Amino acid sequence: MKVLIAGGGIGGLSCALSLHAAGIDATVLESAARIRPMGLGINLQPHAVRELIELGLGEELDEVGVPTAELVYVDQRGRRLYQEPCGTGRGYHWPQYSVHRGRLQMVLLRAVRARLGDDAVRTGVRVEDFRSAAGTVVVRATDRATGGEEQLSGELLIGADGVHSAVRARLHPEQHPLRWSGSVMWRGAVEDGPFLTGRSMIHADDGRRVRFIAYPISRPSEKDGRTLVNWVCQVAVADPQPLADGADWNRPGRLSDVLPHIQGWRVDGLDIARLVARSPQILEYPMVDRDPLDRWGDFRVTLLGDAAHPMYPVGANGASQAVVDGRVLAYELATGDLAEALRRYEAARGDATRGAVLAAREMDSAERQVRQSVLTRSGPRGDDLRQIYGDIASAYRSRAGNDVAALNARPSLTPPQRRRPR
Repeated sequence: MKVLIAGGGIGGLSCALSLHAAGIDATVLESAARIRPMGLGINLQPHAVRELIELGLGEELDEVGVPTAELVYVDQRGRRLYQEPCGTGRGYHWPQYSVHRGRLQMVLLRAVRARLGDDAVRTGVRVEDFRSAAGTVVVRATDRATGGEEQLSGELLIGADGVHSAVRARLHPEQHPLRWSGSVMWRGAVEDGPFLTGRSMIHADDGRRVRFIAYPISRPSEKDGRTLVNWVCQVAVADPQPLADGADWNRPGRLSDVLPHIQGWRVDGLDIARLVARSPQILEYPMVDRDPLDRWGDFRVTLLGDAAHPMYPVGANGASQAVVDGRVLAYELATGDLAEALRRYEAARGDATRGAVLAAREMDSAERQVRQSVLTRSGPRGDDLRQIYGDIASAYRSRAGNDVAALNARPSLTPPQRRRPR
């Protein structure tokens, strides 16, 4: 079997590794002329970490990522509202990692090239269209350096080309527009000193419409007694609504737009306004998702990751779900014929990711309601507040498929090989 993967991000590269482990050939087609370690921080939940460890990347993950110890909700003065352990501290058999997206992408890229060969990842190739012909899928692509077109064929095309997926747009030309949560997000990363345990993720809240999230994402920095802090400032400015103009993930943000929301905020000695002001780059974009699809693809074409199920980042689960997508797809392809494998893949992952998308919406809505009341005289306090935050987190894990006992007991997704990898 020959599989073409549109997109060389975390989802596409981890899918290529999963297919290779199942003895299936894969070629990744990436639109960018060069894959570079760009982006900011993400979280890999235990269900994704398990899959990457089973793909033989455990040591590499531990070298670049920080095992997240705890999630701590605080107010803007640093007063603790609620906290819970993460990863192995919560009882998972695998840790949760906070990591720089670009560094993780480089780990995956090196592994793909080492295992599948240098020609397994083709850069500067943009997938434009596809059609079925004589038992294959024929992909029309553009060489971005020359502007020339070429055709490539395989038995399966996987659209792992992100939230603005060309493959999804071709499969679903009448798809709904991006759905905006009503929140604007500013993001950045800057080296600073450690805070709380040194491996803590903080969610700071003003009780009205501003939320600030920060966590360390670099193990090398940690070893030097410093930490690379990823931060997100989320401000609710409107009610949820369609986003007709799309979303630009690389739009530069302005410090003057962020600072008024966080002046005077401190957590465990961490001066949040100073942290943001020292950031070498600030990005601004809307927090968006899409309504879940009833089906992802057609025979010989399917979707994966953000192309299939973009979700709000409040659950820190998007990249993790993409990793699991690739593992499940490879397993199904290795254990059945193509049509049946795709049916089982989309049935399993469609239901699971639909739950994650809707759970993230519900979590965002519930936390908005808490923010509006938590610091007012009429709002909950003490044990009541801790119970509310605990219930929100528990409801998300349940809807998003993050149950500890279920993951620990689930059989491995390492498939029997259809043939021995070359």
